[in-house]
Amino acid sequence: MNEDTIAAVATALGEGSIAVVRVSGPDAVERVAPLFKSKTNLRDVQTHTVNYGWIADPGTGEVFDEVLVTVMKGPRSFTAEDVVEISAHGGIVAVQSVLELLLRSGVRMAEPGEFTKRAFLNGRIDLAQAEAVIDLIRSKSNKAFQVARKQAEGALSKEITPLKAQLIELLAHVEVNIDYPEHDVAEVTAGVIRDTCRQVLNQVERLLQTANEGKILREGIVTAIVGRPNAGKSSLLNALARDNKAIVTDIPGTTRDIVEESVTLSGIPLRLLDTAGIRETEDVVERIGVERSRGALGDADLILLVLNRHEPLHEDELQLLEELRDRSTIVVLNKTDLEARLDMEEVTRRYPEERIVSISAREGTGIDLLEKAVSKLFFGGAIESGDLTYVSNVRHISLLHRAKQSLEDAIASADDGIPVDLIQIDIASAWEVLGEIVGDSVGESLLDQIFSKFCLGK
Repeated sequence: MNEDTIAAVATALGEGSIAVVRVSGPDAVERVAPLFKSKTNLRDVQTHTVNYGWIADPGTGEVFDEVLVTVMKGPRSFTAEDVVEISAHGGIVAVQSVLELLLRSGVRMAEPGEFTKRAFLNGRIDLAQAEAVIDLIRSKSNKAFQVARKQAEGALSKEITPLKAQLIELLAHVEVNIDYPEHDVAEVTAGVIRDTCRQVLNQVERLLQTANEGKILREGIVTAIVGRPNAGKSSLLNALARDNKAIVTDIPGTTRDIVEESVTLSGIPLRLLDTAGIRETEDVVERIGVERSRGALGDADLILLVLNRHEPLHEDELQLLEELRDRSTIVVLNKTDLEARLDMEEVTRRYPEERIVSISAREGTGIDLLEKAVSKLFFGGAIESGDLTYVSNVRHISLLHRAKQSLEDAIASADDGIPVDLIQIDIASAWEVLGEIVGDSVGESLLDQIFSKFCLGK
């Protein structure tokens, strides 16, 4: 347990109706009690109660704010320590005054993520659950929030723990074979190694199959909207954002720089990049915009190639169709409200039907078809719901790949008749790596790196 008591503002800085100052540690109640002016002595209240009063300077008696103080005694709190939360008025001055009084009373300012770090160190949550807290805060869509919530509740940990148990039981069996070889048969032990490692490997591979989708839900899809000038790229961005974010005119080359907007389609977060129209131009400024558009293409996870269905294909568009056919590209045929003059054969012989969508960005028709096309391209049609656990954290994905490699090496060694004491090294490595996911074996420097990404007060 930690011996010092920490405090920080737990709500977003700025003006608001209420702000919460969180205090956690063995002296949390004792430090707040002298500042709390009320008929109730904070030292005597029951745990998990809300108490009305004022925060005042114990030295001068000056009252700073009218507050509600919530007392939650450990281990029944977020950090598993004594926690006091002071709900004050949301003005910056009021909150800073309360915090300064606490710091003068001997409470230390919390480091970023220190409350969650204490919850982990005190055994209330494991490391995978702790990391999910930041994902809850940063969720860009409802589906991403659901994935993070499940992980915060321990969904991934429940997948990892049985795998670790299988491997430690296997290690014990191997140890018996090493210590008492006369009571075992090498072929039998090799068979047990193969069977157990294969079972664990299948589960690890199943988790890794969700990694790409999980990462998308967590971080979003960088989406470049490209095409020739006046194809309707900015109109498409506005239609997807359901707002007039980009300037739309009939004058080609209106968009000179990249316009960004975040949207959610069918539960998938997209970071849209509306780019300058790609064409040969003598305009210096527009040429810079075209170069930036080319750069955005290289960084994009998804490309929406917008073609003007009302005009014949231009040489620039034919080049783009060919250039982008092996990328994650959806061809968007815009302006279906006008007469079709585009040669569809040039498009269909390069792209399958499911990657071609017809819309009218101006009238907002066909956007639902585009949503379905994006979902099918990245999720095979729909995002799974129910009990599926998505692996979305980059650190977890990397560790699962390492565990997979160790398990494959162990199986290959067993097939090749390698002595079990050498195979044991790979099995132990897989067990340790899986333990790093939930925090069973992790260094202080890694913990500092993980929790430094958190905001103050969390």
